[in-house]
Parts: sequence; C-alpha cells; structure tokens
Amino acid sequence: MKSHAVFMENPTLFVSPDAGPSTPADDENSFANILSEFEQQHHTHRDNQAMDGKVVSISPENVVVDIGRKMDGVLPIEQFRDASGKLTVRVGDSLKVSITGRDEEGSYLLSMLRVERPRDWSQFEQAFADKRTIGGTVTELVKGGLRVDVGVPAFLPASRSGARDQAEMEKLIGQQIECKIIKLDVADEDVVVDRRVILEERTLAAKQESFARLREGDIIHGTVRSLTDFGAFVELAPGVDGLLHIADMAWVRVGKPGDVVEVGQTLQVKVLKVNSESRRISLGLKQLIPDPWTMAGDRFHPGDRVQGKVSRLADFGAFVELAPGVDGLIHVSEMSWSKKVRKPSDVLKPGEMVEVVVLGVNAAEHRISLGLKQALGDPWEEAQQKFTVGAVVEGAVISLQPFGAFIDLGNGIEGMIHIGDISREKRLNHPREMLSTGQTVKAVVLEQDKERRRIRLGMKQLEPTNIDHFLAEHHVGDVITGRLAEVSGSRAKAELGEGVYAICRIANSEPQAAPAAKSDSARVDLSSMTEMLSSKWKKGGGTGSAGREQLKAGQVRSFRIVTIDPTKKSVEVEFAD
Repeated sequence: MKSHAVFMENPTLFVSPDAGPSTPADDENSFANILSEFEQQHHTHRDNQAMDGKVVSISPENVVVDIGRKMDGVLPIEQFRDASGKLTVRVGDSLKVSITGRDEEGSYLLSMLRVERPRDWSQFEQAFADKRTIGGTVTELVKGGLRVDVGVPAFLPASRSGARDQAEMEKLIGQQIECKIIKLDVADEDVVVDRRVILEERTLAAKQESFARLREGDIIHGTVRSLTDFGAFVELAPGVDGLLHIADMAWVRVGKPGDVVEVGQTLQVKVLKVNSESRRISLGLKQLIPDPWTMAGDRFHPGDRVQGKVSRLADFGAFVELAPGVDGLIHVSEMSWSKKVRKPSDVLKPGEMVEVVVLGVNAAEHRISLGLKQALGDPWEEAQQKFTVGAVVEGAVISLQPFGAFIDLGNGIEGMIHIGDISREKRLNHPREMLSTGQTVKAVVLEQDKERRRIRLGMKQLEPTNIDHFLAEHHVGDVITGRLAEVSGSRAKAELGEGVYAICRIANSEPQAAPAAKSDSARVDLSSMTEMLSSKWKKGGGTGSAGREQLKAGQVRSFRIVTIDPTKKSVEVEFAD
C-alpha cells in the first residue's frame, strides 16, 4: 500500500503501511485532528507573545487588527481615546499586541504591548539597572499580591499593583501589564516588580499633556468633583482640576455654590486663566452667556425713574436689583433729605420693592448710583415757599440738645430753636428747663437756609413786648408825653415808654437842637424824669413853654402819634406842644 505524508509548516506526519487500509472518512478525520493539534501547539507557543498587527477597520466598539492569523484580533476602542474623548488610532496604523483569548465569534482578543519581556537574565539585569519598563502577564492571586509572568515568575506586591481593593486585583488576572523591576536576585531567581509607578508616571504625563493643551479662552467640558464655600473644583481631564469661583458662576449674586452646580454634574466652562507656575486653572460659567452690564449703559440713564428689589444691605447702603445681574447702589446719604441715616436697615429691608432715580451709570466698572430720596421728591422745594421768614409754625419737640430744641415741621423738615430764642423771662441753662420731648410749641421763622437745609425758629419772638402793649393801647392822633432820646438835624428819636421808641419829625419853626452837654450836670435826673413822664402820660398834657426852648436830649415833650405800623412795630410822632 502507498504511503501518504502530510506536511504542514515544519511538522511531518508519516502514515505507516502497517496501519491498514484507510477510508476517505478516516483520512478526513485524521487530517482534522492533525490540523487541530497543530494549531493548538502553534497558538500555545505564540499566545502572550508580542506580535505586530495592523489596524484594518474601526467600529463603534472595537478596533480590528490583522495579526497574520486566520482570524483577526480585536481591541476595545476605549483604549484609543484621549482625555477629551478624541480617537487616537486610524486604519493602517501598526500596533504591537499579544493574544489573551478568543471571543464568541472566534476572533482573537488582543492586548496592547508597549514593551517586550526580557529573554534572559542578562536582559533582566539590564532592565533593572536602567529602570526600564517591561511587560508581563498577571497569572494568579497570591498572598500579599499577584504572580506575574515576565519571562520568569515575578511577585507584584498588592501595594504596588495600582489596584484600590481586592476586587480590582482579581480583575488583573490574565491581563497584560507594564511594570518595573524593583528587586532582582539572579541567584535565587527572585524578581519583584512595581506596576503602580508606571500608572503614576502615566497619570503625571497625561496631566502635564492635558495642562499644556489648555489655553485661555478655551471652552471645554468638565465634571464637578467637589464643592467648597468659595466655589467648585471641576475635573477637566484625569488629574487636571480647575476652580470655578462662586463669583464666576452667574451674573447674579450667588449665595453658595450648591445653588448653581452639584457634584457629578457635567458642565461646559470657559478657561479664564492658566497659571503654569502654580499650575492653577481658573474657570468661568457665566462668561458663556452675555454680560447683562453690556446692555446696562443703553438701558439706564441718569435721571431715569426705575423700580427694583432690594437684594442686600451693607453698612454703607443698599443694593437694588434693576435687572438680572445688574445691581445699583443706594448710598446712605441718598436715602433721606432731612434725616441722617445711620444704617440702611432703618429705611429699607431685603426683598422690598422700591422706586429710585438713577444718579449715575458706569457700565465698564459695573456701577450704577441710585437715589431714594430723589424719587420721593425734595420737601425743601415746598418748604422754601411754606416757611418764609416771619411765618408762625407749630410742631412737636423731637429732641433736646444743650444748644437748643429740634421741632418737627412735617414732611421730614425740622426746625431748630436756639436756647437763647426760647424765653424772654429768664436765661436758660438747658432747653429742658422749659420744654420736653413731644411737647407741641409755636414759633416764628427767623431764618431759612435752603443750601444748608436749616430753618431757625424763635419762641420768645411770639411773646408780647412793651411795643406790642403800646400799639394795642394807642391809636393815630393820640397825644402822649415822652422824652427826647436823640436829636439830629430834622429828626429826633423819642422814648414813649420803657423800650418803646418813635421817630419824631422836627418842623422848621421848631428851635434848633442845642449841642449835647458834655458834663454830667447837664443830664436830666432820670428818677425825676420818670415821675414826670408818668404824670404827663396819665394826664396827656404838654408843657406850654417847652416849645420855646431849644431841643435837646432829655427834654420831656408832648407828641402826637402820626402813624402806626403793627407789622414793623414802628411808631412815628410829631411835636404836639
């Protein structure tokens, strides 16, 4: 019988003539067994070994690689995305891979190999000395760590595995890893490797690469990692965080970061500043929407009367929200025309709607000055007409000070009565000697100063004086007795009573005034003159012979009332004798 030989690559199989006759079915079964055995031996020899592959296609889930086998290999596509999610592989790229198994469809499951394994102990020694990265396959979980095949069995301590817990360590079994030799004993064939240092180096490199790609003005996506009182930390790439400050979250005032963002939320943010020295990144969220202040200059103008809500109070004033993101300030000095406001809370409260007048707009500096008192109207415009000098007013005492009393005249206007203008009867040491807070009093306006916003009042000016009594008791045409107090040319000043003086006209027929006596003996005895004046005022008579005497101060004469002016409290007389 003729012998048959089957040659497949190197192995050769001889069929012995003594094996007996073979049928076609036997030949087919034998060939299949031989092929299966060959592939198993061939694959076993090549699995987990580095081989070159070429990317032939890319699907949404996998990258298909031609590795020179009957079936192609596949790699998860996620291994080829960078921190931003961009794909880093293209059809035609060459890759170094190893086979880790097969999927349900028979395709080879591959693992990326970036480094090869040492082939002998001299290469192990060289890799250890150079601190070079080598490749290995995790084979099993052992006490304190993992067993790794790097060409020889090596130990990977759990603390240097890069795994956070037992579950992650178990997932490494069967996986291709990269590591560095941290202990090598050739004599005992003891090798200890470190995977964590590789991961840390890659994380640092990726962080540096991601940081280097960032530019001010970039708009990128990130995930909120944590919140603080002053803002939120946003992860832009593995190991790269930026700070979203609370002031850059929204154009409106934000109470706390949690009101705008939350942990785990994906945000689109703008890179505001990159500090390469401190490696700090400042982010902005509100910068992605228009700045409301860009429209504030066109919308608000000085003199405009607008409405807004009191958003917050400060020691120096109140902030009023005029539009979303646009606040104006009412300074304490612009809250009242008459009262000195010590704190804004005395006038306004948060959440209150108010009407204000725009005093100034500076959109570039995000400032709008507002006035509350201007919207209420200036009460001094009316006060100027109402409280003229000489007008009699009435009001309650609102406060007492050592120098005087303040009177409420209504509509926020106050008047002040100086302590010297309270009473004619006696000298006061303090206004409280005659007045008390809340007491209603009458007073006359003595002075008005709009510029200084002051009204001076007097109470004693309303009390009757000697001239008031005289005017009430006498009329035009009455003949009375008085004393010449001064004589000058064609006019003389006559004293008609205590504190009551009148102007007297001197006719041409009257004798000229004699020079005033310089000695004390020429003066009239005041006590005798007073008695004489009293007698003559009562009788209404005159001195018949006095008209022939020369006019001089101190003479007692009879006068006739010519005019009386109650408003000016003035009297004019003429000689009646």
